[in-house]
Amino acid sequence: MTIHTKPLVEINQQAFKALYRELGVVDAVRFLRQFTVGFGDYTTEREMLLGEKDLDEILAEIRRGQVKDSPRP
Repeated sequence: MTIHTKPLVEINQQAFKALYRELGVVDAVRFLRQFTVGFGDYTTEREMLLGEKDLDEILAEIRRGQVKDSPRP
């Protein structure tokens, strides 16, 4: 008995087409995004954006409308 296996790229293409067809592009992308690992360093970015501020200080700034754009890494 011979089993023919498809290349992984072909399987991926068929899977994407099925997802797009059944869910629509937007929901298919939303579904796929939950499996991505992400990137960046949350801890470093949080420190750059917030520094040593506690939650009360951050909320007070938001309420005053004084939150300034911080540089992105």
